[in-house]
Amino acid sequence: MNDGSPLSFTSSRPLTIGVELELQLVTPRDYDLTRAATDLLAGLRYDDRFGEIKLEITESMIEVNSRPRQDVTAIALDLDGLREVLVTHCQRNNIAICGGGTHPFHHWPERRICPGERFAFLNERYGYLSKQFTVFGQHIHIGVPTGDDAIWLTHALNCFVPHFVALSASSPFLDATDTGFESARLNAVSAFPLSGQAPDIADWRAFVDYMGVLKSCGVAESIKDLYWDVRPKPEYGMVEVRVCDTPLSIDRAVELAAFAQCLACHLLRERPPIAPAMQALVARYNKFQACRFGFKAELADPIKRRKEALGETLIRLLDSLLPDAEDLGCRRPLERLQALVESGYGDAAWLRHTAAGAGNLHDLTRAAVARFAEPTRYRPHS
Repeated sequence: MNDGSPLSFTSSRPLTIGVELELQLVTPRDYDLTRAATDLLAGLRYDDRFGEIKLEITESMIEVNSRPRQDVTAIALDLDGLREVLVTHCQRNNIAICGGGTHPFHHWPERRICPGERFAFLNERYGYLSKQFTVFGQHIHIGVPTGDDAIWLTHALNCFVPHFVALSASSPFLDATDTGFESARLNAVSAFPLSGQAPDIADWRAFVDYMGVLKSCGVAESIKDLYWDVRPKPEYGMVEVRVCDTPLSIDRAVELAAFAQCLACHLLRERPPIAPAMQALVARYNKFQACRFGFKAELADPIKRRKEALGETLIRLLDSLLPDAEDLGCRRPLERLQALVESGYGDAAWLRHTAAGAGNLHDLTRAAVARFAEPTRYRPHS
């Protein structure tokens, strides 16, 4: 954002999709987090053909970004290419890499902030929260043509934050403890002052005014300072869903991207009535329910003034999105999400089951490394 100038929105093709994954760097010696991201990236020879590989806030993390694509098959090829590049490079450097929303047993004071002006600013502003922010998420970007569309879709998608949380939950362990949560990661995000649901802003002009107030007060320098569950990403012409845990596999990341694209397609076409102010009354409660209980969560509906079982609403929602999935070429990933909800056996359940069999969290992380190394099933003709 330039001083005194309006915040512009770059138009993009509707339903363009992109994916970010924050990944864990661990040592094969004991599968604790390592502090190697800067050196690892400095030694990487890679031509960006599948997207970007870059640093995150601490040296124990690495971030990959797909290229903007029109379909999830292309996203699968990008993410699988990025996975292969990183797994190979990490092996050469005696490092392992895996998914999951939290590392199960690391000690946050041991984390080291990555070099860079932005990371130094965050560390100065947020103190110990910066190191505790060594958690790992999947962000999904969806293209829209105008800023007004971006604001509307931000509000519309906020109603489905619990659904994204439950489908992606992969962080039951923290500080060597089973937290009882399906997604403990989002508790770290909630500590930041500009987190949660976007305020009830009517359109792009109102959003520009809102950002102007925050900047003039010294609250936020840019949209990067907004840790909203869903937020506009105007420089790319997209809306960003930010509540998913990083899955254990590329397959699940592709399936979540398919869900986001189909849901956005449905919402933008049907334009159902939304009530951001009413949804705000229950947003934190509903997100907590999904983090704590996953598919067994009970969601409050402030319009109908009742509770609904998240698992049941997800099954109905996924079924209603199948025609869009057919049109968008991603029916197979959506059907796998249907099977996931029906079984109730997501990544969090896999982690608990595997930990019980392994007997310790070191071997659990070893198993997560092996799972992340598997190629995607969503390559063409695979």
